[in-house]
Amino acid sequence: MPANAEATEDANGGAGGEPAANVVSVPGKSDLELGRQLAQENCARCHATGESGESPLTGAPAFRDLSKRYPVETLEEALAEGIITGHPDMPEFILQPDEIAAFIGYLKTIQTGE
Repeated sequence: MPANAEATEDANGGAGGEPAANVVSVPGKSDLELGRQLAQENCARCHATGESGESPLTGAPAFRDLSKRYPVETLEEALAEGIITGHPDMPEFILQPDEIAAFIGYLKTIQTGE
């Protein structure tokens, strides 16, 4: 077998040209801790950012219930561009791509479900 054919088999997941299964990245503990820390530092003034407790600001949704409103992944673009809301009390902040991934990963771990 030519060397380049072997490389092609490896890239395609083995003999027969079958593509390898997609690998889903699961945030590691440090990523989840970063996500939790970002939520705490930037959002806990108004929102409940953990698995329990009430939001300090009446009407501010608890982060554990966000998936009942919409998929948490939809926050990704807003976090990259800077969240702007209809009320002046919410601070605007922009996260870096690795911070966004950590934040979204953390949010996914605390969701209570549909």
